[in-house]
Amino acid sequence: MTVAAAKWSLEEYHQMIDSGVLSDRRVELIRGDIVEMAPEGKPHAYFSTVSSNYLVKALSDRALVRQAHPITLPNGSEPEPDVAIVKPLGVEYLKHHPYPEEIFWLMEYSDAALAKDLNLKSSVYAEVNISEYWVINLKQRSLIVFRHPQSGQYTSQTAYTDGFVSPIAFPDLSIPVNQIVSKAC
Repeated sequence: MTVAAAKWSLEEYHQMIDSGVLSDRRVELIRGDIVEMAPEGKPHAYFSTVSSNYLVKALSDRALVRQAHPITLPNGSEPEPDVAIVKPLGVEYLKHHPYPEEIFWLMEYSDAALAKDLNLKSSVYAEVNISEYWVINLKQRSLIVFRHPQSGQYTSQTAYTDGFVSPIAFPDLSIPVNQIVSKAC
């Protein structure tokens, strides 16, 4: 006998959310699977908040910085990245969460879920051609920047511990790495 897990559609997932079935759970939909999210520790909450606040000021009205809210992907996924920098579409987001073509880049702060963020999440985001994905390794205080998705994988991966990084969508913006990975440490 073969055991197969049930896959959930985005519509079914939204129905579960609307009905309250998942109200006591921290979950996200990844390729049709409902996946538990790791608990958010103090460093995770602190650094994602500080970097989000910095990006709001640095980007001004050029982008919307969303913190820990869903994005909707055509590969049956609705993850909740720690930070999503998206097109500022205003009330359009009352109709839907950001789609890949509306996303400038995504950020995940990670320690316990580092392997998941570096492997599973990077492939989920690359599959739908999100041009840039940043993983902040909280244990090593480093930034790993994934770029240039092709055939479901990012073709470029660069690690930073200091210096500056400029997002593809905003090459004129030079972000100090310490603002993202180690502010106030």
